[in-house]
Amino acid sequence: MSMRVDRRDFLRGATALTVAAAVPTWASRRRSLERRSLAPGVDLVVGPGGNSVVVDTGEGIALIDGGLEEDSRELLKLVQPKGRRIALLFNTHWHRHVTGCNETLGKAGVRIVAHENTRLWLQRPIVKTLENERFDALPKAAWPNETFLDKKQLKLGNTEFRCAQLFQAHTDGDMFVHLPEANVIVAGGTVAVGHYPVLDTFTGGWIRGMGNATKTLLELSDEKTQIVGEDGAVVGKAHLRAQSEMLDTLTERLWQMMRKGLSEEDLVAAHPTKDYDAQWGDPRDFVLNTYRGIWGHVREMRGIV
Repeated sequence: MSMRVDRRDFLRGATALTVAAAVPTWASRRRSLERRSLAPGVDLVVGPGGNSVVVDTGEGIALIDGGLEEDSRELLKLVQPKGRRIALLFNTHWHRHVTGCNETLGKAGVRIVAHENTRLWLQRPIVKTLENERFDALPKAAWPNETFLDKKQLKLGNTEFRCAQLFQAHTDGDMFVHLPEANVIVAGGTVAVGHYPVLDTFTGGWIRGMGNATKTLLELSDEKTQIVGEDGAVVGKAHLRAQSEMLDTLTERLWQMMRKGLSEEDLVAAHPTKDYDAQWGDPRDFVLNTYRGIWGHVREMRGIV
């Protein structure tokens, strides 16, 4: 039986009842770090915290996403053979499984590049009540020391790095790092592999933002582009097309169901994602976070009721 939810009641309680990002299965499995080549001078490192990308620029190492803090010593040893220095670190978003090297490298004076919203989240404690999770603020040395709002382009050695925000997708501080010469895009949590996209509604993520981010990445890609998400296998443009189509379809489908007064649990029970579960996995957290994200963007969705 469906239950109509009063919009004012929902919005009144939204701050206290915010869902944390779903924890992908890889986060609970310990494994050693593994390194393999993506392109000349560009390597992928896979570990318990997910994916990191290492770029040897000839004038220092650039590291894109730094894994978990507990793996930072092992990761830094792996990516700095024979004492090669890390000169540049990118954070694709604020989540702790990608910012684990920040403090160590920040204290060493390394440039840490991120979107401004990522820096702001790392400066403050974050409490996600429904998941009973708390993240303490990182020390100042771990904060990104070079931030931007829209786009940023920089060079280290002969390597060009193009960055831009992917607005309100996985979080509100997502960015990609594009290596045009290698034809590699590192997209963090905006590309999901083996599970539905994680919509961290507490820090600004929602389904339409994720859809827009996917379309931005599609425009940057060709059929040979290698796209690295925060975890899982490296994918190509075909995967982005599939993610975009799934997000467009489910945005409209769930919104129309919400307009009929279905509650979040009604949506889960109706199994609106069944056409996609074989590829994307367990949909429960995705459906719940889609519901809450849409309520937070009612005007952009042309209203619910």
